[in-house]
Amino acid sequence: MNEPARGSLLIIGGGEDREDDMQILERFVALCGGPDKRIVVLTAASRVPEKMWAIYDAAFGGMGVAHRGEVRVSSRLDANDAAKAAELARADGIFITGGDQKRLLALIGGTKLDKALHAALARGASIAGTSAGASAMSAHMLADGKADLHPEKGAVSLGAGIGFVQRVVIDQHFSQRQRLARLLTVVAQNPYLLGVGIDEDTALLIEAGGGIEILGAGAVTVIDGRHMVSNVADIRNRSVPQMVDVRLHLLPSGSRYGARGDSATPAALADFLHIVTNIA
Repeated sequence: MNEPARGSLLIIGGGEDREDDMQILERFVALCGGPDKRIVVLTAASRVPEKMWAIYDAAFGGMGVAHRGEVRVSSRLDANDAAKAAELARADGIFITGGDQKRLLALIGGTKLDKALHAALARGASIAGTSAGASAMSAHMLADGKADLHPEKGAVSLGAGIGFVQRVVIDQHFSQRQRLARLLTVVAQNPYLLGVGIDEDTALLIEAGGGIEILGAGAVTVIDGRHMVSNVADIRNRSVPQMVDVRLHLLPSGSRYGARGDSATPAALADFLHIVTNIA
């Protein structure tokens, strides 16, 4: 029996253009199959879902998407509603808005909506997430904390995400909010995980078993600590760890790698590409 076709993930660093050229949102609509397809907006991460829905209702409506709607979730009872789950499961595209990723997972984690998201992706739907919706896409989710000038042991905590992507931690608003030290903190304590920082108005497109592409105005930063030498296990909380041989890759907009990519994949990126395109 053949495995089902997997869809694509569009992971957006927040602040995407919603009024002018809307390059990232236009690409999402194209990934869904065009403006005639059904797009559902999941606003569960936001405490002001009506305002969030109004923004994307106008944006997608302006692109000619007639079949668009919101799935609003205010409780885990809502997230276990069969009708809401069915609406997600049959959508051609699902857009997860910003807000608070902890709120999003507290509401939908392990529910029928959670299962419906995975079912939609397995069927071939495209799923996009921006800001909090981006952080929530990985299995290990950056939940809280900050490190301003240097990485600091214990300054950042992780939680369980939706789990479309394994072995990565995604941070958003990356360059604009100077979050390099925060992502280094995660990698210092979890070198098995790859850190992915996505700038505002920038997106990482992942095609299952295919390749990756960087869209938008900025860049994606990848931090690989698997070859690192560090003393993080032996220092006190809030101390700055030694981090030797941490690898950093900068992928600017227009970068394409993989089976359908325009660029030959450098050996140092090959494992990253294999990890992130193994979506589930």
